[in-house]
Amino acid sequence: GEIFEKTRFKADAIKSRLHETAYLNPGLTIEFEDKRKGSEDKETFHEPDGLKAYIKDLNNGKETVCDIVYFKKKQEDIEVEVAFQFVNEFEENILGFCNNIYTQEGGTHITGFKTKFTMIINQYARELGILKDKDANFTGLDVRNGMTAVVAVKHPAPRFEGQTKTKLDNPDAGTVVANVTGDEVQLYFDRHLDDLNAVIACAEKSAKIRKAEEKAKTNMLTKQKFSIDSNGKLANCESKNPDECEVFIVEGDSAGGSAKTARNRRTQAILPIRGKILNVEKASIDKVLANAEIKTMINSFNCGFLEGYGNDFDISKLRYNKIIIMTDADVDGAHIDTLLLTFFYRFMPELINQGHVYIATPPLYKVVPKKGEGEYLYDDKALEDYRKKHTSGTFTLQRYKGLGEMDPDQLWETTLNPETRILKQVEIEDARLATEVTAMLMGTDVPPRREFIYTHANEAEIDA
Repeated sequence: GEIFEKTRFKADAIKSRLHETAYLNPGLTIEFEDKRKGSEDKETFHEPDGLKAYIKDLNNGKETVCDIVYFKKKQEDIEVEVAFQFVNEFEENILGFCNNIYTQEGGTHITGFKTKFTMIINQYARELGILKDKDANFTGLDVRNGMTAVVAVKHPAPRFEGQTKTKLDNPDAGTVVANVTGDEVQLYFDRHLDDLNAVIACAEKSAKIRKAEEKAKTNMLTKQKFSIDSNGKLANCESKNPDECEVFIVEGDSAGGSAKTARNRRTQAILPIRGKILNVEKASIDKVLANAEIKTMINSFNCGFLEGYGNDFDISKLRYNKIIIMTDADVDGAHIDTLLLTFFYRFMPELINQGHVYIATPPLYKVVPKKGEGEYLYDDKALEDYRKKHTSGTFTLQRYKGLGEMDPDQLWETTLNPETRILKQVEIEDARLATEVTAMLMGTDVPPRREFIYTHANEAEIDA
């Protein structure tokens, strides 16, 4: 408490991690107890069915199209355990673990599983005459349409890479996972033809949708070919080096104009958006593709089309190392933040996984004492502390209702200047929890959202 202003533990996040650990270790029992006054709680986590129970939980409420496929095998001192099932939805949810560590950025074990599984399904599709000689193979995205999977390995000497050290880098892990997957998946499908046909049907459906969307994409780009800044929205930066470039997504012409004046033109680009973008969690893919603000972002980022819905997403072509959401410090600004993050999480998750997405933190107040220098305060707690320290002095207080109320010098000093600004990097700590919360808070099903609000209402912080 002497170092951090807030030391509140998030019980839900802790319990989610404990539950995850119980799924990965079916012989383990974990006792959770919260002894804090007013939030007393006890819960036991024990999942004797292991990964099969994990898959069942992940697919809770969804229409499944086949049974859960499970296998576990040790090869070359590497233990491979996999469970997967397909659902009747256009989505892919593959979670990877190594030695109980969630590999958020994937790695060799995930690559080995995906590659071998795609190969197996294409082989079966040709053997069954579903794919003809003239037909192209199903893509990996086609084959994994509807898949929920957990791939867990135990490795005697794991190596991790990536910005957050959550990407497995052992080549032998990929080889062993591919070998085990090849043996066990073929053994299962040879004995369960109904499940095999259901999985291939998912791939067929995905391929048809993909081809229709690729056609729609081609038509859209043919009719509406605009360069990065030809629509007049993006004020691009001069540098062509992505490592030093950043783009600020700003709501409204007023804030956008102030930001364009305040910025460092060499490395900082400003992308104004109009109002609140589409809630992609409730929208069909055709509406997502037709949304002007989303199309502008796709073109501005320069790394291709929507990940998972096309074949040309390439994060190595990303124009900006930092994508910074900069909105007003109020409820509407928070809502815009949420809509943008939902879009990134659902359609460009690699932007988040590889640490490119940030949220700017503009100040709420500026205090100017009768004598001395003025000071920016970023939240109500800071204002409360300031008042306690300046009980005998008089000062004027300015509250910023929006970014547009700041002059360019103030905006640069508080929010744009890399030397003085505060940025929050967006991370995904728990993929299962993130998926569940996103679907609940942003989706069409109202009762779970209402229950969540009732449960957590007392945790809300009210801005007086």
